[in-house]
Formats: sequence, structure tokens, C-alpha cells
Amino acid sequence: MSIVQYYGTGRRKTSVARVYLRPGKGEFKLVVNKRKRNFDEYFPLKIHKITIHKPLNITNTKDNFDVFINVIGGGISAQTNAIKLGLSRALLEYNAELRPSLKKAGLLTRDAREKERKKYGLLKARKASQYHKR
Repeated sequence: MSIVQYYGTGRRKTSVARVYLRPGKGEFKLVVNKRKRNFDEYFPLKIHKITIHKPLNITNTKDNFDVFINVIGGGISAQTNAIKLGLSRALLEYNAELRPSLKKAGLLTRDAREKERKKYGLLKARKASQYHKR
């Protein structure tokens, strides 16, 4: 017996989220860095919860799926945006007709900004020590 599930990968900065959607009651199960976490405790800020639930709210599928999330790396905000992208991609795998509404909301665009590498002779990527003439 195979379980029906839909998969989507989301990335942001250095975090990677693997999101699985299974038909269910609308529960969120979260694994962060190989440890099971309580969803509400790990994302205490309301803005993070709103961001994560946005793809489900736009497509009106909030109560149709149980969401299993595995996130590695990055900070809370980057993980939130990675989960949002992974959830959107998993919803597309479930139903391709949801694409226009997700695209219009800007949920299918991957934010490609990464941290710039540090250069030798500088303190950070672009920060240099103060110039002195004498």
C-alpha cells in the first residue's frame, strides 16, 4: 500500500526545506535539523506563521492536507521562506491548475540572494579598515 503524498523543495539563503503534503486534517509536523519540533514553539512570531500558511490560504486547501516539513540550515526567517516555496511547489504537484493564483501572489519565485564571500585583506565581504593618510 503506497501513501499518496506530494513533494516540494524550497530554498532560501542556506536553508533547504523538504515539504510533503498528505491528505489529512491540516496538521503541521516539523523536523528541524533532524530534531522533531513543535511548530508553534519553533515559529513563535505571527509573521512567520502567516508566511508559511500563505500558499494554503490562497489556494483554499488549508484543511485538506497534513504537512510534513524537514528543514536544514539557515535562520528562522530563511527557513520560513524556504518552507513557503516548498509548500507552493508541492501544491503545484497536487494540482497544476493552482499555478496562476500562486504565480500572481509571487509564491513560485525563488529568492536567489546569497551571502557574498569574504575577500582577503578586508574585514567582511566589502568592509575595510578605516583609511589613514599618515
